[in-house]
Amino acid sequence: MAKSESSLTRTPLYDLAAEQNARFTAFAGWEMPVQFGGLKQEHQAVRTAVGAFDISHMGKFALKGKHLLQSIQGLVPSNLERLQPGQAQYTVLLNNRAGVIDDLIVYYQGEDDTGEQHAIAIVNAATKTKDKAWLRAHWEAAPVTLNDLSAEQALIAIQGPRAVEVLQPLVKQDLSAIAFFGHTQTELMGQPAFIARTGYTGEDGFEIMVDPALGVSLWQSLSEAGVTPCGLGARDTLRLEAAMALYGQDLDEQTTPLEAGLGWLVHLDEKGDFIGRSVLEQQKAEGVEKRLVGLQMEGRYIARHGYPVLFEGEVIGEVTSGTLSPTLGVAIALAYVPRSRSKIGQTLDVEIRGKTHRATVVKKPFYRSPHRSRK
Repeated sequence: MAKSESSLTRTPLYDLAAEQNARFTAFAGWEMPVQFGGLKQEHQAVRTAVGAFDISHMGKFALKGKHLLQSIQGLVPSNLERLQPGQAQYTVLLNNRAGVIDDLIVYYQGEDDTGEQHAIAIVNAATKTKDKAWLRAHWEAAPVTLNDLSAEQALIAIQGPRAVEVLQPLVKQDLSAIAFFGHTQTELMGQPAFIARTGYTGEDGFEIMVDPALGVSLWQSLSEAGVTPCGLGARDTLRLEAAMALYGQDLDEQTTPLEAGLGWLVHLDEKGDFIGRSVLEQQKAEGVEKRLVGLQMEGRYIARHGYPVLFEGEVIGEVTSGTLSPTLGVAIALAYVPRSRSKIGQTLDVEIRGKTHRATVVKKPFYRSPHRSRK
């Protein structure tokens, strides 16, 4: 990947984004488009039609080994051995305190003729180096190969209710047959492509990993088809409406998946030992001390990352993410608060620029798409 004068890494789609008048920002060492035509316009396009995101900065690992899924089992709380070829699992890497090292998606591709299992793991850009070191350190004695494809492949997300419609003419395989969180290796524009029915917006859509040159051609074709180019700004408001966690804000190494509301990916009854299991067993039995809750603000005051959360004048927690929801027209936020103050309907206050403003704990997600495939 090319380096800019400011030493930030650029994706293969940088020049195209620049031609489309993108505004850029530094993100995890990358020079990424934060906005094209405007955040609200991009956000609305994904909710009602279709938008495209350059997510080539994400870490991309190709994994293989005779007992690959078994080797990953000891590092995550989810039961990956129930995956069938073409299925995927969102999960987290845990440290010894059950804190989250990173969240990732493991796409299981099945066994080859030699009996080796294959998978793709997509990890966060900011944690790629840390994740790779963690995995390799724990696989020193395991017959597992990790091939870092991060610099060799482009990654594009096509999200929105019209995603199938706009992508299908370019793809050999019937996209409607791919289930939610399903994936396939197929042909796109006559060339090999990895396509997964996943995303980070709460809408239906696909994430596509291809050769950089094909990524450029795909982006051009999507633009010609009227697909709205979208930046990191809309990506953040979309994921927050869907209450999807952002690593480094809503998740970190001091927070467990049970505290973060990710209990659905902790499969204690389905698998054996894994790093952090004893901590999660204790939290499951005794309950967590803090919980990540959804907040809706009164008025249009926006609770930002790091703002204090109060109850009866006492600071009890902290906002992790917040925005003015373009879809709902209200200010929403995620925050960690004590379990005793985490019930739906609980009223709290958020300190914003020295003044407190009322917030109410509401059910997550803030917005649930009527379009997203549940196949």
